[in-house]
Amino acid sequence: MGAVEFLAILGSTILVIFTFPFSLFWCFNVVKEYERAVIFRLGRLRSGDARGPGIFFVLPCVDAYIKVDLRTISFDVPPQEALTKDSVTVTVDAVVYYKIQHPLNAVTKVANYSNSTRLLAMTTLRNILGTRNLSEILADREGISHIMQTSLDVATDPWGVKVERVEIKDVSLPKSLQRAMAAEAEASREARAKVVAAEGEMKASRALKEAADVMHDSPGALQLRYLQTLNNISAEKNSTVIFPLPIDLISYFVDLNKKTAT
Repeated sequence: MGAVEFLAILGSTILVIFTFPFSLFWCFNVVKEYERAVIFRLGRLRSGDARGPGIFFVLPCVDAYIKVDLRTISFDVPPQEALTKDSVTVTVDAVVYYKIQHPLNAVTKVANYSNSTRLLAMTTLRNILGTRNLSEILADREGISHIMQTSLDVATDPWGVKVERVEIKDVSLPKSLQRAMAAEAEASREARAKVVAAEGEMKASRALKEAADVMHDSPGALQLRYLQTLNNISAEKNSTVIFPLPIDLISYFVDLNKKTAT
């Protein structure tokens, strides 16, 4: 400590003594549970860690302090327009959650930790988008968020900032690309519908063929089907229906009459 510093501290102490008890209003300060105070004496960082929570003492005229909030802070990353790996322009925005882990570094290592973290988040988001294809961006938002969180946390660690979480909010595509993707999706749905319909027709044809084979092998089954169809028609509509009988059934009654006559 130099002579000038010693005289300044001595003079401040004498001032506190002569103005007691009014000087207590300037000497004692309070920081809340979620705050810490970084104290400088004549421009130099005071020894020890940041003060708080509770009451701490400063000398007027020679001490200055900065309060640091330790709570988690969130901010929105403005929409960033970037060119993906497959040459598609996308606009992506995100939200970042961080907190101060080392108050001394946050005050002494960076001029404005909040603004610096915001700018770094925007740059990191654009860089990550440039290394991914459009399909990866749309399908793997969680992976992009994790990579961005890890990169930000490593970069901001010297500043005493801990990036806790990053979330991708929205991915916007150009209007022309949206229409093209919608047309592609619609064509894909129509193709799947036609395939399903064709498979249904094939299964129905097989079932009809099996039913025809059964009726061919058993004439009685064909007659029962005729009678069932006639019953359904008569139950649905109150009308007269001319139902053609099979030739085999008529010939059966003709043969029966001939045998009775003989």
